[in-house]
Amino acid sequence: MSRLRPPARSAVRALRPHLPRGLRVRLVVAFLLAAAFGALLTAGLTFQRARAAILDRAEETAVTDLRAQLDSLAPDLTLPPTTEDLRGLTRQLDQAGGARAWHSSASYRGGEPVAASPGAPPVPEELRETVRDSGRAVHQRTEHDGSPWLALGMPVTYSDRPGNTDTTTATDTPTATATDTPTATATATPTATTTGTGSGSDTLSGLTVYAAFPLDEDQADIDALVTAAQAGAVPALALALVPALFAARSVLRPVRRLRHGAERIAAGELTTRLDTEGRDELADLTRAFNTMAETLEGDAAELRRLEAGARRFAADVAHELRTPLAAMAAVTEVLDEDAASGVLPADTEDAVRLISEEVRTLARMVEDLMEVSRFDAKAAPVHREDVDLRTLVTKTLQLRGWAHGERVRADLPEPAPVHVDPRRIDVVLGNLVANALHHGRPPVTVAVRTRDDLVRVTVTDHGPGIPDDVLPHVFDRFYKADAARPRSGGSGLGLAIAHENAALHGGTLTAANHPDGGAVFTLTLPSAASSPGTT
Repeated sequence: MSRLRPPARSAVRALRPHLPRGLRVRLVVAFLLAAAFGALLTAGLTFQRARAAILDRAEETAVTDLRAQLDSLAPDLTLPPTTEDLRGLTRQLDQAGGARAWHSSASYRGGEPVAASPGAPPVPEELRETVRDSGRAVHQRTEHDGSPWLALGMPVTYSDRPGNTDTTTATDTPTATATDTPTATATATPTATTTGTGSGSDTLSGLTVYAAFPLDEDQADIDALVTAAQAGAVPALALALVPALFAARSVLRPVRRLRHGAERIAAGELTTRLDTEGRDELADLTRAFNTMAETLEGDAAELRRLEAGARRFAADVAHELRTPLAAMAAVTEVLDEDAASGVLPADTEDAVRLISEEVRTLARMVEDLMEVSRFDAKAAPVHREDVDLRTLVTKTLQLRGWAHGERVRADLPEPAPVHVDPRRIDVVLGNLVANALHHGRPPVTVAVRTRDDLVRVTVTDHGPGIPDDVLPHVFDRFYKADAARPRSGGSGLGLAIAHENAALHGGTLTAANHPDGGAVFTLTLPSAASSPGTT
C-alpha cells in the first residue's frame, strides 16, 4: 500500500500568509488598522443611536396618532359592541391612517380581533397577552412578508366626567386613552385619561384596539445611514493614509540614520557620529549610539597603539639581537671545530655543542621575528619567477636531506608552472615538511596537482592528526596545543610565516585531518597563466 506523504515544507510555507516585513509597511498598516477600527467603532455607535432614534420616533408618532383617532371614534361606540361595530371601528381607523396605511383590528373582552381589511397581518399572540396582563398600550416590532412592521395594542378605558358616579354601567360611553408604556407616555386630554395616572378612576372597558403598519420608510432611512457609512469609509482610509505615511517617515528617518551609522561603524569609520534631535526614545537611542561609537573609537585607538608598540618592540629586540648573535654564531663555529677535532675534554665538548645548538635556534627565532615584523609592516619583498613547482619541491627536499630514504615521498606526476618567489615558497615547503616529521609520523607525502588554473601542494603525514580544538589556531603565532609539552626546536612561528607567504602570492594555506588518519596541509597557488605580475 502506498503511504500518504506529508506536504513538502516549501508547499506549507507557500500557504502561509505573506506578512509585510518592512518597518514602513508595518507602521502604515498599523496606523490604517487603528484608523479603520476607530472609524468603524464611531460609525457603529452612531448607527445604533440613529437607528434607535428613528424607530423611537416612529413608535411615538404611531402611538400618538392612534390615541388621537380613538379619542375621536371610541365615544361613538356602544358597549358591548357587536362584530359589525368592531369592524366599522377598524374601517374608520384604517381610513384615518392616511399616509401611515396601518391595518387595525379590535377585540372585546379577549375575543378574537376583528379587522375590516382582509390583508391585515395577524396580531401577535405575545402582544395580546402583554396588553391583557398589563392593561397598558404596548408596541412590538415584527416581520410580515419579509418586511419590518410595527404592531400596537391599546386598551380603551371609561373616563369619569363631572356629575357621573364612580360606578360604570354597560351603557356608559367609553373614551379611548392610551395607557403608559416604557417608550411613550400618554398624557390626559379633556376627553380621555390614562390608566395608571391621575386619580385612578379610569377603568378598562374591555375594548382593545390593535394596529400594524410597515416600517419601510424608516428602514429606508436606516439603509441610507448604512450606505453613507460605507461610502465614507474608503475616503476616510484614504485620508488616513497621509498622516500614516508622515508618521512612518518621522519614525523611520532616525532609524535610517542609525542604520547608515552602524554600517559606517562596521566598515571601520569609528569617527561616525549622528545628530540628535528631540527628546524622545529615538533621540535617546541616537545619543546611546554616539556614546558607543566614541567608546569603540577610544578602545580601537588604544588597541592599535598597544599592537603597534608590541610589534615595534619585537622588531627592535630582533634587530638589536642580530649583531651579538652574529658574533656568538662566529664564536660557536670555532668552538664546534675544536669540539670536532677532539682537543676539548668530553664535558666541555658536550657543553660547546649544546651552546652552539641553542645559539643557532636563537638566531633562527630572531630571523623569524624580523620576517614577521616585515609582514606586519607590509614591507616583505617578493621577487617572482616563472618556475615549475615540481622543481621547487625537489630542491627543498634535497637541500634538507629529505630526498633520499622513505621518510619523505614526492608525488610529482605532471608539470605545475607557477609565478612565485622561489625563496619564500621554499620556506613554506620546508616548514610544512618539518612540521609533519616532527609532530606526525613518516612517511610524509608531498603531492603536486594542477586543476582549474590552480596548483595545489598537499603535505600529508601518518600521525594522529590535529585535535579539532587546535585546527583553528595552527597558524597562530607561538601557539601551543599543549602548554605542558616539552620545548621544541622550532621558533613557534614556522606555520604562521608559511601562511603569510602563501597570502603574499595570492594563495591559501589550510590544515585539515585526513579521513584515514594524519594531518593534511594544502598550499594553493595560482598557475603561471593566472598569477599576478612581478612585484
